[in-house]
Amino acid sequence: MLTVLANRTYRNLLAAQVIALVGTGLATVALGLLAYDIAGADAGAVLGTALAIKMIAYIGIGPIVGAYADRLPRRAFLVTMDMIRAGVALLLPFVDQIWQVYVLIFALQSASAAFTPTFQATIPDVLPDEAEYTRALSLSRLAYDLESLLSPMLAAALLSVISFHWLFGGTAIGFVGSALMVLSVTLPRSPAKPREGGIYARTTRGMRIYLKTPRLRGLLAVNLAAAAASAMVIVNTVVIVRDTFGLGQREVALSLAAYGGGSMLAALALPRLLDRIEGRTVMLGGAVVLTAALAALGLASGGMSVAFWPFLLAGWFVMGMAYAAPLTPSGLLLRRSAHAEDRPAVFAAQFALSHACWLIAYPLAGQIGARFGQQLAFYSLAGLALSGVAAALWLWPTRDPKEIEHEHPELPDDHPHHSVHRAGQSSHAHDYMIDDLHHKWPR
Repeated sequence: MLTVLANRTYRNLLAAQVIALVGTGLATVALGLLAYDIAGADAGAVLGTALAIKMIAYIGIGPIVGAYADRLPRRAFLVTMDMIRAGVALLLPFVDQIWQVYVLIFALQSASAAFTPTFQATIPDVLPDEAEYTRALSLSRLAYDLESLLSPMLAAALLSVISFHWLFGGTAIGFVGSALMVLSVTLPRSPAKPREGGIYARTTRGMRIYLKTPRLRGLLAVNLAAAAASAMVIVNTVVIVRDTFGLGQREVALSLAAYGGGSMLAALALPRLLDRIEGRTVMLGGAVVLTAALAALGLASGGMSVAFWPFLLAGWFVMGMAYAAPLTPSGLLLRRSAHAEDRPAVFAAQFALSHACWLIAYPLAGQIGARFGQQLAFYSLAGLALSGVAAALWLWPTRDPKEIEHEHPELPDDHPHHSVHRAGQSSHAHDYMIDDLHHKWPR
């Protein structure tokens, strides 16, 4: 897995990702504690709304950036977004009203919605070899898991000597560090070619490609199951630990670290597992485990007291392991399902559509937990995850080879589109402007 680090450009970009993620992890802990400081027992509802605003920013901004990413100088754009995020993070410690939280979260996450898909679409161009890119995806997942594990642990250590408000300073430092690492390398030019059409055609192109691709429709359904589990952890951990168990800030951080630790352990094992087992099987298996874990914790959570905390830690750990399985191979599916010139748009579509799943899950977790209790929140999110699993089984073809021949009968024999393309892929511009093409996709 570590052989891809020999590539200096990728190595520095991974470092940028890790540094930014550590800062983001500190902000996640601090935001939960800030919500509790402002709203008390209603913190879950406030945090759920704040995270829903985050998803709205992702869904609205991501496709627009994907449509015009080919016109933007990558390095300058990524650095600018990092600096905007750093500036907003420095304002968060001074918040004392709920509406201020909402405004700053929207600004921060709008910059992230511009940064993340552009960053993700750059990696396949830095590592064109599929085997190297697969290992890079595992390292990227591991970076997210290290953030989930190390950031809460670091936050727990820092909270023993400083107020949670200072954690936002660590977030700003992380974004500045990310900008410096991006500045240290030269990024390849985007292979995307200028597209014709107005803003509607450009901004919806990625989504039209995505939603016409069977395996990607299945991926979206799996994302719904993953979002259900993640929302329960992120939104309600602070309420369960602080309000129900009566424990402190450090226990909140340690509970989140249990979830991150499970995810990190799974990410370490996944590269070898994906060499032997199809990605579809791994991803659906993880989604099934997430559904079962939510239901089991709901069954065990009646009349929760502080004695339930070890069970919560164990449940979060198992859910963390299962959460990595659907998410780690997703970048590989996207790479296989689009030509290089379409990657920015398709990665932006994945970014927006997957976060639409979180837009459903975050308010559901916060509002049901605040109004009807945590047991019903567990059950409700288990039901949402189950619907994602069922949809994935229906939408995602069981037979899903990497490549398949398909025909464009209306084109002349010497047209370059008469070739072997990646399976499940509909990446030509005319595929989405004309409906009478007959692709022989696996069903």
